[in-house]
Amino acid sequence: MIMREDIKNACNVMAKGGVILYPTDTVWGLGCDAANPEAVSRVYEIKQRTDNKPMLVLVDMPPKVMLYAGEIPNIAWDLIDMVENPLTIIYPEARNLAPNLLAEDGSVGIRVTREKFSSQLCQRFRKAIVSTSANRSGQPAPANFSEVSEEIKSLVDYVVTYRQKEMNNPAPSNIIKLDKGGVFKIIR
Repeated sequence: MIMREDIKNACNVMAKGGVILYPTDTVWGLGCDAANPEAVSRVYEIKQRTDNKPMLVLVDMPPKVMLYAGEIPNIAWDLIDMVENPLTIIYPEARNLAPNLLAEDGSVGIRVTREKFSSQLCQRFRKAIVSTSANRSGQPAPANFSEVSEEIKSLVDYVVTYRQKEMNNPAPSNIIKLDKGGVFKIIR
């Protein structure tokens, strides 16, 4: 019941251009509608991060990647299907996303989340959701809710209650960058 209420409330906030604090398949994150430039700007402000450092987006299923990435090399589908751990793939051409979310070269990082909460949140919101660690730029990413600063909590429009008591220590996602020809480079 808590998860369902959190998803409903978070979607309502994001639909109005708000920013949420939520658990992802990796660390606790800041999220918003990835197509809303004003909401994306607020996330940059909260993080005190320059907007030339792109942020990634989450989707709930592989076919949705096609909504946000122009050319998708075949290797991307293999990687998405094969990996067990969270994997962010940087695609060379982004579309249908806020311009201030993208890298200078027009690329975008997209992760298909399989974690229960973030996956259902993406499914219910029906759009890509920004996912960036809930910390000030240069500070450590919060592995669990207790590590999120009070300042960050006070700056968002909605704080998800689901999974706040968990004390796990998840790792950030692996990151692979693809070029148009399907050649990939491991970033992390």
